[in-house]
Amino acid sequence: MRLYELTIHEAHQLLLKKEISATELTEAVLKRIAAVDDKIGAYITVAADQARIQAEQADQAIAAGEVQPLTGIPIAIKDLMCTRGLRTTCASRILENFIPPYDATVVKKLKSNGAVIIGKTNMDEFAMGSSTEHSAMQLTHNPWDLRCIPGGSSGGSAAAVAADICLGALGSDTGGSIRQPASHCGVVGLKPTYGRVSRFGLVAFASSLDQIGPLTKDTRDCALLMNAICGHDAGDSTSVP
Repeated sequence: MRLYELTIHEAHQLLLKKEISATELTEAVLKRIAAVDDKIGAYITVAADQARIQAEQADQAIAAGEVQPLTGIPIAIKDLMCTRGLRTTCASRILENFIPPYDATVVKKLKSNGAVIIGKTNMDEFAMGSSTEHSAMQLTHNPWDLRCIPGGSSGGSAAAVAADICLGALGSDTGGSIRQPASHCGVVGLKPTYGRVSRFGLVAFASSLDQIGPLTKDTRDCALLMNAICGHDAGDSTSVP
């Protein structure tokens, strides 16, 4: 099996046994992005330099025996979650050059778990759509059939998981924006119970409905990613203890 085809839990076991390195895994995913994403259009921003640094840090942590379930795992982020030093566009020209000064809580949690943030994925502009045809940046195509839509608004994240150009991704769901693209792209998507995952650092669509959740290759990965991002956050007044 090619490294980019691994699930999160498969890659974790290989990293734990030191049969592969986080750097090798990240490079494999970056090469896969370079090979196929010009046709799919899943990514707005590929954070190659940052990802390589984070992969090196993950390898150092693994060498020191400090391995968590997401250590060294390349994860993509829907481009409406703030990422410090990495632009967050919401697929809008209005925010085309916006670089947040802080990380969303879910991004902080991923980083504290040793994940590698591989890039920011395309979406319907400000999450208002269900096909990812309403991005101001580009079209995203379904990797199973490039004539078809990937669903939306988290179409870039779903397409990235399906195309093996990340091992897992985060999306957001207001009225189906994780679940519908997951079904279109044949991946696993979960909208968590309201308040289970902090929305601090998420650019809001409808605050009474928005939830951040995982998109993954299988249900075990979905649980691993969900466990990493959930939990009470004092920074979000709707977060539930």
